[in-house]
Amino acid sequence: MDKPSRNRSTHCERAVMLDHHDSVRDHVHQKVSSEVEHLERRIETLRLRRAPHAEIMISAFERMINRKKGFLRNWEMTDRPLC
Repeated sequence: MDKPSRNRSTHCERAVMLDHHDSVRDHVHQKVSSEVEHLERRIETLRLRRAPHAEIMISAFERMINRKKGFLRNWEMTDRPLC
């Protein structure tokens, strides 16, 4: 199927609501922080169980945690309190 062509002259400018950015940052911080906490709990559960391949899963979860924490640091979201 062909995409309909856009007429640039009728394109409206979207107003940017700057007061919404903090709420978005707070939401992202809360979401990523809760994901980190969930992964940390899963690691603890795996350590308590003698599950096969537990070390591989723990390693993968730790890499995910490091990436998520790095994301928070890169976007300067570490000063917010964790969930």
